[in-house]
Amino acid sequence: MSNKVSPAFDVIITALKEEKVIAYPTEAVFGLGCDPDSEKAVNELLSLKNRPWEKGLILIADSYERLCLYVDDEQLSDIQKETVFSFWPGPVTWVIPAKTTTPKWLMGQFSTLAVRVIEHPLVKQLCSLYGKPLVSTSANLSGLEPCRSAEEVRQQFGNRVPVLEGEVGGRKNPSEIRDALTGKLYRQG
Repeated sequence: MSNKVSPAFDVIITALKEEKVIAYPTEAVFGLGCDPDSEKAVNELLSLKNRPWEKGLILIADSYERLCLYVDDEQLSDIQKETVFSFWPGPVTWVIPAKTTTPKWLMGQFSTLAVRVIEHPLVKQLCSLYGKPLVSTSANLSGLEPCRSAEEVRQQFGNRVPVLEGEVGGRKNPSEIRDALTGKLYRQG
């Protein structure tokens, strides 16, 4: 990939800055995302998905440093941090205590936040160019299978969501979700 920002990234970054929801490929399925600091964008995403805010959301980023604005990793021991970092970048999402400044619209009913350092090259580049993490949830309408192509995103959402064109990775299942403090498995990957 060249260092020049492609027009496709320009469109997506503009949409994020305008507090809109976007779609992008991940390791297994297409995701819906938005700026995590925009309550308006998060509410639009929740509405599109018909997802209750209480469930909380996942943040993805190209680096752990971008996630540190939202999680309180001082509550993790060195061994717990080593365990988390040994799975990143990759398809394991870790639930970590949230900072007191983390918006409630990201955490839902919890005092924790689910975060992941993604390995998909397009999304890593997107987070790097945008300069912050993205909210991430599977791109699908309630009751339908998650989208695995840009065309499927358009079939389910029409033109309501700009799509970052690209291929999903080879994984069959969405990311595994684990608790960073206890190691408890919440969702099998």
